[in-house]
Amino acid sequence: MDRRESIKSILLGTVAGGLLLESCGEPAAEVTEKIWDYQYGRNAKEAAIDRALLQSSFFSEEERQLVDCLANLILPPNEAGNITEAGVVPFIEFMMVDYPPFQLPMRGGLMALNAKANRSFGKAFIASTEEEQKSLLDTMAYPLEGVEEQPQEVQFFSLLRNLVLTGYFTSAVGIKELDYRGNTPHVWDGVPQEVLDDMGLAYDPEWIAKCVDQEKRNETAVWDEDGNLLT
Repeated sequence: MDRRESIKSILLGTVAGGLLLESCGEPAAEVTEKIWDYQYGRNAKEAAIDRALLQSSFFSEEERQLVDCLANLILPPNEAGNITEAGVVPFIEFMMVDYPPFQLPMRGGLMALNAKANRSFGKAFIASTEEEQKSLLDTMAYPLEGVEEQPQEVQFFSLLRNLVLTGYFTSAVGIKELDYRGNTPHVWDGVPQEVLDDMGLAYDPEWIAKCVDQEKRNETAVWDEDGNLLT
């Protein structure tokens, strides 16, 4: 079983909610459609917060390219998908804005990684060879104890790795690769009428009225400004 299959097994085994090196891909292209940009079930206040977050940025272009490089090392592309298709780097940047406590360890970790590469190889991390990059990451990728007791560089890499895996395997690309179908509703029309007739039984109309109308299962719910469900 290769590394990617191991990761998928772990995620599926733990019902993957939130939360491992090969080649560095090209810097991520601009992702025009952000999969975490919810278009449904948001009241006016929530939608305004979402818009503000999605219009914000955190990384410099150099940092963005470094994060893209690291993400491709952590989860190399394969025939199922890649970091760019899944929008992983924009997702990580979104998380930096949405949860400010991530900002200091992330930016500090990126700076420390470049400083370490310069000391070791006389060049930035992204300019180093794949072998050199791996040799640096191997020193921080496998903590022996709990992450919180580890040096800051280990804590940084643990944070980054969790964000990469979360961003990928909660994207449309990643969910398809997992073949996860838990969010796919199953339609059951109840006991066939001929069986009910044969048994001399019938559904209680009052109980049936409380059930979901399967003919409307694809309709998007709508709330008013006070958060009351309209449909």
